[in-house]
Amino acid sequence: MVSLRRLVQLSVLIVQGGWRGVAPSPTEEGALRAGHGEHGEPGHQEPHKDSYSTFASEFLESKYLSDDGYPFPTAPPVDPFAKIKVSDCGVTKGCIRYGKPGCDAETCDYFLSYRRIGTDVEYEMSADTDGWVAVGFSSDKKMGGDDVMGCVHDDNGRVRIHHFYNVGQWAKEIKRNPARDEEGIFENNRVTCRFKRPLYVPREETLVDLHLSWYYLFAWGPAIQGSITRHDIDSPPVSDHMISIYKYEDIFMPSTAYQTFNSPLCLLLIVALTFYLLMGTP
Repeated sequence: MVSLRRLVQLSVLIVQGGWRGVAPSPTEEGALRAGHGEHGEPGHQEPHKDSYSTFASEFLESKYLSDDGYPFPTAPPVDPFAKIKVSDCGVTKGCIRYGKPGCDAETCDYFLSYRRIGTDVEYEMSADTDGWVAVGFSSDKKMGGDDVMGCVHDDNGRVRIHHFYNVGQWAKEIKRNPARDEEGIFENNRVTCRFKRPLYVPREETLVDLHLSWYYLFAWGPAIQGSITRHDIDSPPVSDHMISIYKYEDIFMPSTAYQTFNSPLCLLLIVALTFYLLMGTP
């Protein structure tokens, strides 16, 4: 039981703004010794400095100390998402860009990079969307029976890495997720992520060995409550040849808006129109 005298002492400390816990601090002990002398006799006592600054400094000092007087351990600072370096494309990593000529990881409609790190492959993906971005590993350029890794932006603002398997035109989420060292960010209306995946995995229908070459399927689109929906374009781009993680290429694929003037028929029409304008009408 707490004695009446102790309760009175605590009440006085609270009124004076000196309350910092049950146990007196070294400052209080020093003040008590100064008030009673070396052997307990009454002595000279400093007037109490009743100011906000004194109270705040004492409060902060005690707030971040444990009961034993040691500072609490603090969590290490979280590093911000490191931007994707396109200057390394074709040199220390492979890259595939889809969009406007000259685009990079922050301006392409879709961007993917890959590089080997020990027994893992590190992938970086980014797309102009507020939902999800994914890459599929296919043996035939067609959607269906494909191992897919996707980065999904959920309603809480987080970007998580998911594993899918294409069943026909539908992506089924697979509980077994080979991704590790996951990072993701949603910024400037873009979903961007980075993760590692083992080169070799136990043989399973929903997982492929990345040391083999595959056609890469590229897709992105909206998400509803953290679940992916249909991709943004009807015919998502596909690599025109099988990609090997042992060959660091820098591949550019023009988006539909920039493919028009590259088609032979369109070029023929432009030549015919130019000839017509130059020759004039009869």
